[in-house]
Amino acid sequence: MNEIYRKSKVVKTYSLIIIETAGTLFSYLLALLLRFGNFELDGYRSTYILYGGILLAIGMIYSTMTDWNRDFFERGYYREFIAVSKYTVMITLFGVIGLYLGHAIYDLSRLVFGYFFLINTVVLYSLHLLFKEFMLKHYRKSINSDKLMVITQADQAEKVVKRIQEWKHWNYELTSVAIVDRDMTGEKISGVPVVCGREDLIEKSTTEIIDRVFISLPRDDMEFVKEIILEFEAMGVLCHYNIELEELNLEGKEAGNFAGFSVVSFSLQNLDYRRLLIKRFTDIVGSIVGLLITAILFPFVALAIKIDSRGPVFFAQERIGRNGRHFKLYKFRSMYVNAQDGLKELMKNNEMEGPMFKMENDPRITKVGKFIRRTSIDELPQFWNVLKGDMSLVGTRPPTIAEFEQYNPHYRRRLSITPGLTGLWQVSGRSDIKDFDEVVRLDLEYIDQWSLLLDVKLLIQTVGVVLTGKGSK
Repeated sequence: MNEIYRKSKVVKTYSLIIIETAGTLFSYLLALLLRFGNFELDGYRSTYILYGGILLAIGMIYSTMTDWNRDFFERGYYREFIAVSKYTVMITLFGVIGLYLGHAIYDLSRLVFGYFFLINTVVLYSLHLLFKEFMLKHYRKSINSDKLMVITQADQAEKVVKRIQEWKHWNYELTSVAIVDRDMTGEKISGVPVVCGREDLIEKSTTEIIDRVFISLPRDDMEFVKEIILEFEAMGVLCHYNIELEELNLEGKEAGNFAGFSVVSFSLQNLDYRRLLIKRFTDIVGSIVGLLITAILFPFVALAIKIDSRGPVFFAQERIGRNGRHFKLYKFRSMYVNAQDGLKELMKNNEMEGPMFKMENDPRITKVGKFIRRTSIDELPQFWNVLKGDMSLVGTRPPTIAEFEQYNPHYRRRLSITPGLTGLWQVSGRSDIKDFDEVVRLDLEYIDQWSLLLDVKLLIQTVGVVLTGKGSK
């Protein structure tokens, strides 16, 4: 399976393994409690512990080797019950075989097997239905799911939209439609708004929350299809092209299935989602450590900020995250109150080429602000953003709304990953870099070369940069 489609499979597979392991453990403990009334287990505690361990191990092996949940979201109530019952029969049977081979089968009460089978079937069936309900009805509509735009023609728009809506998938939500052969902007198709047409498609998409696009256009419009695929690739947005119409010969295409359609998908980056899960786990651990450090320094930083200037200790600003998502970024305040109001007057002194603003001797920065900026103490509250998932420890820096509104498709691609506290351009010069195109080049280099080892390397280099104050202004 290619990397484009592996994310949903990995999340589904490992989530269900965790759910089933927890459910099996609960069912087994409840079966023991029903049989004995306590956990003394008639003096055969070690045998019952062994059997419980065998059940859990067999369950994980069975799920991994057989992939019995591959059609999980397509199964109805009856098929789900049969699948769960079969799973319980298999792990119970193999558990008994394991005990028999270990000459411990006669040490266990037969009622434990019966109780376990009944309880585990009910528990896992219930957990499966709850998980399916959550993913399909809640997660799919959350900000964390991929937001999808459909690009098509007016005569087939309703059919395509309904087919996607009816497909049971948890990882994306259809949020917008683009009609390229008629002006339908402002109308709705099966409840989904039409946000743009042919002429303003790329311009509108640059500032919309879009993670994927599904292109369903006829073969006589292939030049336009090729053009928009290249534009969306440049933005870092995943493209699905409906090959039920025509296959497109472009390097990087990957064939697969999307919402029941046969598609060719285009993406400049294919990230292994298992490594992304490790990255997220590292972010959580790192952010907790960072927040503990922030809590220790907070009384001293807060006192210094309050003594130096009037205003709150924290500064919150709306920033743009992965693929156009908005979030509140938190920092220790390093400027005077209402400093943003004076930005327009200072734009003539901007030392950065491009949409980003940088000024070495910014008069809006307080005395304490200069120190906490130079030492990067002002950024410590962003560990809260990392813990929430708005940011990562390592990534690309999130732009302001004003910066984002000036982006072209090439700039937009730096937002195709979760923004970070630090990144390649921060350790390559930070404020010494005066050209935004160089910032983008370094960010895209990080995206294209990303690995867990690179993140570790950049975190170590960041510590060195902070301690030496290299490139900080």
